[in-house]
Amino acid sequence: MSIIERAKKVLEIESKAVAALIDRVGLEFVSAVELIDKCRGRLIVTGIGKSGLIGKKIASTFASMGVPALFMHPVEGVHGDLGMVVKGDVLIAISKSGETEEILKLLSVIKRFGIKLIALTGNPESTLARRSDVVLNVGVSEEACVLDLLPTASTTATLAMGDALAVTLLEKRGFSPDDLALLHPGGVIGKKLLLLVGDLMHSGNELPLVREEATLKDVIYEISSKRLGVTSVVDGEGTLKGIVTDGDLRRLMERQEFPISVRAADFMTKNPKTIEDSALAAEALQVMEKHSITSLLILNGSRQPKGIIHLHDILRSGVV
Repeated sequence: MSIIERAKKVLEIESKAVAALIDRVGLEFVSAVELIDKCRGRLIVTGIGKSGLIGKKIASTFASMGVPALFMHPVEGVHGDLGMVVKGDVLIAISKSGETEEILKLLSVIKRFGIKLIALTGNPESTLARRSDVVLNVGVSEEACVLDLLPTASTTATLAMGDALAVTLLEKRGFSPDDLALLHPGGVIGKKLLLLVGDLMHSGNELPLVREEATLKDVIYEISSKRLGVTSVVDGEGTLKGIVTDGDLRRLMERQEFPISVRAADFMTKNPKTIEDSALAAEALQVMEKHSITSLLILNGSRQPKGIIHLHDILRSGVV
């Protein structure tokens, strides 16, 4: 089998393993979600080897949505780390065979604490399954490994089931973008959910602005000096009347004849797109993409320009 054929076969096997889980989602899954939702302690995930690595990711996913979750290595657990387990916790134990010795050693102590146990296993008839409160079958018909031995499809299926638990709980609890922002202040997620238009806008002397009666020379100078490719146009009271862009200037110049005495009000674009300074920078980007524009004006309560945000400002911020 060629490299390309083998790669496609691996992806086919793993996708089938995940798809097979769909028909297994039933009352047991609901019970697992309810146990985690009602947990007044912490969600503890345990597993060893590849299952342990998957367990760390599952615990991290729950923690990222506000569920106090942590990973406990079963070997470390039986050598003292069980001290991190308290009454009221819920334990998710991951074991393909359901007979992992290191995990089974934990069970007597876990039960003594009265902790609810959710098993993610490929063997619903195993010792782990029999001693669990809820069993989620993540078994696969074959591994993607040519030897049918290395955990591949089975770990993918387990990870997918963990994601299903987390996302279902997220929706059940009504987790909002604002909640997510509080837990993800850094990186792209944080910037998308926290960075406001007001944080990036140009204001004061950086705001390009001319009056309606401004000459063509004045308009060109304002656009050129402020380096944003645009200027706002206001009346005598400072109220926004329109906007002049590089494109408006080009279209004006393309005319065969135009009066040299032309004023800003004669060729400005009326009713330009605006946005509030309290809007997310990501929202501003969506507006720009929708209307194929590169700038948005920010107005105060009297419809007077107080700032402007350019596409480059958003891109430099790392929102995308």
